Amino acid sequence: MDRLDAMTLFVRIVESGSFTKAANALDIPRATATLAIQQLESRLGVRLLERTTRQVRPTPEGEAFHERCVHLLAELEDAEAIVRPGSTTPSGVLRVEMHGAHAQLVVLPHIQAFHELQPKLTLVLTSGDRRVDLIGEGVDCAVRAGIPDDSSLIARKLTDMTQVICASPAYLESAGHPGHPDELRSHRVVRFFSGNGAIDSTLEVVINGRTQLFEASGWITVNDAANYAECARQGCGMIQLPRFHVAPALERGELVEVLPDWPKPTLPLYVVYPQRRQLSPRVKVFLDWLTSIYAERNLG
Repeated sequence: MDRLDAMTLFVRIVESGSFTKAANALDIPRATATLAIQQLESRLGVRLLERTTRQVRPTPEGEAFHERCVHLLAELEDAEAIVRPGSTTPSGVLRVEMHGAHAQLVVLPHIQAFHELQPKLTLVLTSGDRRVDLIGEGVDCAVRAGIPDDSSLIARKLTDMTQVICASPAYLESAGHPGHPDELRSHRVVRFFSGNGAIDSTLEVVINGRTQLFEASGWITVNDAANYAECARQGCGMIQLPRFHVAPALERGELVEVLPDWPKPTLPLYVVYPQRRQLSPRVKVFLDWLTSIYAERNLG
């Protein structure tokens, strides 16, 4: 087995957690897969996989090697797709990262339609509030809120999301409904910290055409958007986030909009992907489809 085949096998084993599943997927005997990994580990001089009777998991060295293998195999796949004569239907694995709310409320309701358009693509979707290293972790593209700050990535704007400040009826009954943005400073908020560790306890309102920040206190801090909204529903304080995240809760009366007559700044949403001289066909078709989905959803 040559190096590329061994790398492909290794990636399949890590992602499936099984020698047998990986061997079956590649249509090779399990003994061949075992021997190939042994030879790979021998050549590299490190143990890549920890094997038990129940599961197979990568060692720390194996995790690092897996990330690089995913990246290298994707680059090879892209290069072949670009020059392959008559290649009109992209194929291969497409790795996408996006926030859970975007996956659940915007993208996944239409994902079967994407599969019907691109049946040869296998989609790997990851979600979370952790900032993923696209290049290092072999991710093809990611949907991110806010102005992109990574110069190594290309950004395509998807939409501007309308934001809302809201709180539970019980909290507002206890603390009072603010009538002016200045009153926000005396209220509690649910604090949020992102992947970079910075804690945000501010609320933003547009006054005379300029966005002003109002610092508030809070006794609970979370790093997950679902927990953020749930804390607000439980009366822990005010939150500020894109309206579509909490639209059902607002409609049901579980949350109440605060200062509805004062505009809030919109939050831009981008899809970002690593810089390459030629955008791979599999990424291009997904980006085009994603752009159309957000245009139809209209989160502004």
